[in-house]
Amino acid sequence: MCVGVPMMVVEIDGDNAVAEVDGVKREASLMLLSDEVAVGDYVIVHAGFAISKLDKEEALETLALMREAFSPELMG
Repeated sequence: MCVGVPMMVVEIDGDNAVAEVDGVKREASLMLLSDEVAVGDYVIVHAGFAISKLDKEEALETLALMREAFSPELMG
């Protein structure tokens, strides 16, 4: 299963960013986004690319739902 994860941008260097969620940092290319991205913005990261920008409330809600869906109790 492939899942894009909401992550907060913590560093930007040209078309590349470092994004973080729950203490895990990943590099992500910003080349696919037409929107301006700044440090502190939330993006969906999939396969090393930021594929969309979203607002903080939507990102946090999505992360909460993902944590619930992937909780050990539900995964068996």
